[in-house]
Amino acid sequence: MTQAPATSRGTRRQHDREIVALAVPAFGALVAEPLFVMVDSAIVGHLGTAQLAGLGVASALLTTAVSVFVFLAYATTAAVARRVGAGDLPAAIRQGMDGIWLAILLGALVIAVILPTAPAIVDLFGASHTAAPYATTYLRISALGIPAMLVVLASTGVLRGLQDTKTPLYVAVAGFVANAVLNAGLVYGAGLGIAGSAWGTVIAQCGMAAVYLAVVVRGARRHGASLRPDTSGIRDSAQAGAPLLVRTLSLRAILMIATAVAARLGDADIAAHQIVLSLWSLLAFALDAIAIAGQAIIGRYLGADDAVGARQACRRMVEWGIAVGVVLGVLVVLARPMFLPLFTSDSTVKDVALPALVIVALSQPICGVVFVLDGVLMGAGDGPYLAKAMLVTLAIFAPVALLVPVMGGGLTALWAAMTLMMTVRMLTLWLRARSGRWLVTGATR
Repeated sequence: MTQAPATSRGTRRQHDREIVALAVPAFGALVAEPLFVMVDSAIVGHLGTAQLAGLGVASALLTTAVSVFVFLAYATTAAVARRVGAGDLPAAIRQGMDGIWLAILLGALVIAVILPTAPAIVDLFGASHTAAPYATTYLRISALGIPAMLVVLASTGVLRGLQDTKTPLYVAVAGFVANAVLNAGLVYGAGLGIAGSAWGTVIAQCGMAAVYLAVVVRGARRHGASLRPDTSGIRDSAQAGAPLLVRTLSLRAILMIATAVAARLGDADIAAHQIVLSLWSLLAFALDAIAIAGQAIIGRYLGADDAVGARQACRRMVEWGIAVGVVLGVLVVLARPMFLPLFTSDSTVKDVALPALVIVALSQPICGVVFVLDGVLMGAGDGPYLAKAMLVTLAIFAPVALLVPVMGGGLTALWAAMTLMMTVRMLTLWLRARSGRWLVTGATR
């Protein structure tokens, strides 16, 4: 009668240790990523509302250009973790190298698209005539750092799959410090304005990519994995990431629709939206730390043919997601008066942002479940379902968000629509996790 509860407690403690060992360093690394944008927002925001509005549009576009290829990290993490669970480290690293080569090719393609079309893209997403020049300047310069950003994604996926989240933490912290120093120096010291902020970010991202490449190349040589590009391997990496690309494009479409709606509400609304979105991204990445642990742990369990361990780990990570979401929501409410002055002195922008921040706080437990289950299903390689579920979410969110300017309610109503979107995601992911159809074991899915 007492053995089962004791075993259950022991299993929970084991999962807790695994989650903490991977999630805590991942938390630091993930938090550093949105802090890049937050530092840019804080520095550029004091140049003026038009500059901050321009940054809001440009950073959303830039983030979209990079984040649509986040499968370079997610799919690589899952594939490498499965190989680790099966005990085949050389094959794991070789698979990661294919992802890095794919990242370089995709980065060059994105630059070729963005540079000539930047003004048209900025105009398409509704930037005002005062904000558009700043948005175009920031977007064109920052696009030069996209290949480095994609290499960072792929390399991070390799290390996460190898159950190493500490190295990404060290690199992210160093990159954040470099970005902050460079931004302050180039924007104010060199007098480059918003262009200085963009150049600072490009330099910091290139430095991070160089460090990651050195680490991965050293590991490849240690285990005898080839560094040369392999056409079939690159093609396989692209095919494995295709469903996650659809999933991410759908998510980015949701965020871009939200930004476009905010831009049409006025400069004060888009400036406030940029501030709220920066915080939401910070909280999302913090919750995603547990999801990153989920990708690595679930992939390893399934690669080792342990479906029971994978299911138990999933259940425990959901409990973590809810608890962390509650804590983050409370912190947002308490920190509101101190948070907004960091980004703007405009009282109108503050008044618009305050109620939206309350909605963000209330939605955090829902976000916790969403990010954890998203990570679990990615770790299982369940990309096709994730793609379908996100398309359903987009189909529900888009008409609701586009009605906001017509029906009224301003930025508060827009962020209520964002909460609806997260609730739909939670339901679709919970149904899949409950079904158990994602529990496919073996070194490859």
